Amino acid sequence: MSAEPKVALVTGGAKRVGRAIALKLAAAGMNIALHYHTSAEAAVETAQAVGEIGGEAVLLQGDLTVVAEAEGMVDAAAARWGRLDVLVNNASIFERTPIGGVNEAQWDALLDTNLKGPFFCAQRAGGLMRQAGSGVIINLIDTGVYRAWAGYVPYLVSKAGLEQLTYGLAKALAPTVRVNGVAPGPALPAEGDGPDDKERARQRTLLGRLGGAEAIAEAVLYLVQAEFVTGVVLPVDGGQRWK
Repeated sequence: MSAEPKVALVTGGAKRVGRAIALKLAAAGMNIALHYHTSAEAAVETAQAVGEIGGEAVLLQGDLTVVAEAEGMVDAAAARWGRLDVLVNNASIFERTPIGGVNEAQWDALLDTNLKGPFFCAQRAGGLMRQAGSGVIINLIDTGVYRAWAGYVPYLVSKAGLEQLTYGLAKALAPTVRVNGVAPGPALPAEGDGPDDKERARQRTLLGRLGGAEAIAEAVLYLVQAEFVTGVVLPVDGGQRWK
């Protein structure tokens, strides 16, 4: 008799990088708890794609800035198949916020979505994983934390906090749960970017190209499977941070 498939919860898994991660983990034999906030139609399409690969998917709608919803989503993912092996904190918002014009609502939205939500998801999932005896948490950060951008300070603060959360959780949850991060560079253009924006992003890499969502998904899968790796943030940026 074959072993029961592992279960991965991917936040923000409906589209773009989140979708690629969900499909990559499904192709590796996992069942997918697919979180979305407002992208219901895209979430249904991604769940169908998981099924076509041969996995099972359950859709979980929720606002990760609300702690009760974030924790309830983790509990629901674990209850669906009786286990939770992997949490990928991918859900994020990216917004230009030049200094001098940042308001409290923008600050709260960025910090709550990009840092508070992942913390409470990880805290809940980490407890379940420790009880089960094993588990993996992957946080999606950003190579912008290594090269500050003047117009995105609150966003970068949230991602720098998530980097430190990764290191802290790796120590707090060891040795049972491994915690790592992936720091994407110009894998995908931001929504709304035009041809000139894409070309500038391409030129900022040592490899002279964009990585695509697949490159990020491959890094996530590697860290999920790398049994002797914890407390690491892996840049996937085509060498952008060195150019």
